Amino acid sequence: MKQVLARDEWLPRAIAHRARVEHLSAEVRNRKQHGLSHPIDDFMWTYYSQRPTQFMRWHPGYGVQLADAPEYAQERGYHLLEDRAEVSPEFVTHRREALQWIVDLQLTMIEREPRFGCFGLHEWAMVYQLEQSEVRHETAPLRLSRAEIAAVVEAQELKCTHYDAFRFYVPSARSLNHLILKREQQPANEQSGCLHANMDLYKWCYKAAPVVDSDLMVRCFELARRIRTLDMQAAPYDLSEWGLAPVAIETTDGRAEYVRQQREFQSQAMHLRHELIAQLSAALSEQRVSA
Repeated sequence: MKQVLARDEWLPRAIAHRARVEHLSAEVRNRKQHGLSHPIDDFMWTYYSQRPTQFMRWHPGYGVQLADAPEYAQERGYHLLEDRAEVSPEFVTHRREALQWIVDLQLTMIEREPRFGCFGLHEWAMVYQLEQSEVRHETAPLRLSRAEIAAVVEAQELKCTHYDAFRFYVPSARSLNHLILKREQQPANEQSGCLHANMDLYKWCYKAAPVVDSDLMVRCFELARRIRTLDMQAAPYDLSEWGLAPVAIETTDGRAEYVRQQREFQSQAMHLRHELIAQLSAALSEQRVSA
């Protein structure tokens, strides 16, 4: 039995969601107008491909019908049944393979033991033996010298398991990683202790939209934003201009603080991961039954 929301029920939710995303994206939209940048916020809107205007559109998720909702008639993934809009079963069928891949990846990460010994060194491997003018985040100065960064990288085994971090390593650092990662091997290596794998819950939500509801998507975005802060604080950048102190993973205390936060994020992400699996599995299961 599908849930039906009257217009006076769903419209306030849609308006509240839009306001929430407007608030989340206000600073980055303002900085863009003035040609300014931010090493953390910009990442959330450039590395991740969902634009603020896309994010502002509210989705109730699969299995919920919106009464008196003609504005959803042309929305991707929806169809109208008389005066009710819903995510269409045909859309889920069309996206079945991709949605199932997301579910399987998340299930694998739940079953696999998390690892907490990488210390965020992927960001260091991205600037290994580079000069300031050559680094990706040109607006953020390095807080250590080229030689100091190289010494940290060479003293630690690089234990990155996330291909989309590894692929940004400078070539000279790739052989220092414990594995040479490949895209097609992602399900075999991804694990829930990884900051970027947990940030990517946001990506999987918008990749699965509108099957996934917008509330879960926003909560995954907010978690990813917090994780990205640690990700950059643990990097060899000086973020004092943006009011952020380093988590100095080149020290014993810094590594301990990194792991403490990493464990907290892993726990928070696991709850969201279960929600994502549940929503996608429910949609896929209904399609299997109807088929």
